[in-house]
Amino acid sequence: MKNNPKVLFVIHDLYQEDNVFPFGTGYMAACLKRSGTEVKIYSQDVFHYTNDELAGFLEENEFDIIGVGFLAARFKETVESLCETINLHKKNAWLVLGGPGPSSIPEYILQKTKADIIAIGEAEETIIELIKCKIGKGNLSKVEGIAYSIDDEIIVNERRQPIKNLDSIPFPEWSLFPIKKYTEHFKPSGATDKDVAFSIITGRGCVNRCNFCYRMEKGIRLRSVNNVVKELKILNEIYGINYLEIEDELFVVSKERIIEFRDALKREGLKIKFFCHARVDLFNREIAELLKECGCQFLNFGMESSDQSVLNLMNKNTTVEQNIKAAEIAKMMGMGLGLNFIWGNLGDTAESLRGNVEMIKKYNTYDQIRTIRPVTPYPGADLYYEAIRRGLLKGPEDFFNRFKNSDLVTVNFTDIPLDKYYDLLFAANKDLIIDHYMHTTKDMDAADNLIKDFYNLYFKDNVKFRGARSYLKTN
Repeated sequence: MKNNPKVLFVIHDLYQEDNVFPFGTGYMAACLKRSGTEVKIYSQDVFHYTNDELAGFLEENEFDIIGVGFLAARFKETVESLCETINLHKKNAWLVLGGPGPSSIPEYILQKTKADIIAIGEAEETIIELIKCKIGKGNLSKVEGIAYSIDDEIIVNERRQPIKNLDSIPFPEWSLFPIKKYTEHFKPSGATDKDVAFSIITGRGCVNRCNFCYRMEKGIRLRSVNNVVKELKILNEIYGINYLEIEDELFVVSKERIIEFRDALKREGLKIKFFCHARVDLFNREIAELLKECGCQFLNFGMESSDQSVLNLMNKNTTVEQNIKAAEIAKMMGMGLGLNFIWGNLGDTAESLRGNVEMIKKYNTYDQIRTIRPVTPYPGADLYYEAIRRGLLKGPEDFFNRFKNSDLVTVNFTDIPLDKYYDLLFAANKDLIIDHYMHTTKDMDAADNLIKDFYNLYFKDNVKFRGARSYLKTN
């Protein structure tokens, strides 16, 4: 590609130190670099650069496209003001927004941010076509998977089909990122001081669609095991990485794939540790043994509820019995357990919350501080449209005016008054926090401090609180 096109990706600040590598940007950067485009990364996430510092950087440089990806939860807090800064200093560049945040509501995000383009869904192919359009070698009307405006009219092009062959996508362009910053603050369950941990994605999507979950694409697609292991070898040889947090929404999809993964690791002489996500209905003793053999240290289960009627209403397609069996097997195998429960979904009651607490306490391996969050109907999720249907939400503007923090209630789907709702949630999480410290450090001062933070979050509007698990690094 001629004319030396230049793209800048801004990784917005998450106001924390334990950041996950931004995969969407990493993959797009690799595709752009392969096409001959110059790419720069502005890492606000790990260096905490301010928007004023970004403004100075933009004034000193010229770009054709400035890209920002985000989740809906970060829009009001961070992205809206970030877009204002970029628009003031972008010169002739196009501001392109992407990721799960804008993909489900592109018209609204265009109106609110004055961005030039929204990339809808996966954007590895989209970004290549956009840079061609920017330098005069393409037409926006022909680019699938984007929304843009002409003379105040918003145009949404036909949706781009997701990439079927994930092996065709180059590995993330790690060389452009401060990789050490992503590894030095990341110590997952089972990692020692000598382990170097980093994230990887081996597939995209899930076999299910829970009512609270928004995913940009339907179904599940997997990279070949050989392609995954090739990436693991590179990460190990170049960066010394030996502990992988596998960020797939669903890593455990079949016994056959885990066997293939195990055999490939042995064939290549790779000894790794890893963390992964699994569904309870796709998990059994045989799979647990295979995962353990591969080096699995921690399994994250989205159990969500201890009440079968609630599981049914959220379209979880699992049973309480499967939750219990999966927890028993993993605990028996000595694996760390991520017991994820939410509350406040359709059908939830004070009794279902209590059941969630008791189930966590019974099967907890105490690798992490487990607390319970209220369900949030993010735009694009089935629960979001259910809230609109019930008259509990009016649309995206109403959602963002209400949403403050993922630990706070955005929409109350229960019959419980909001003040009582928070009383119940506070009591539940207080119980879980005390139980955690009683089984670990016995540092009850730390427990009291965390309980106070939850109190201030629920009753004093301390919306900057980032949740209990950020406390792990001080334990």
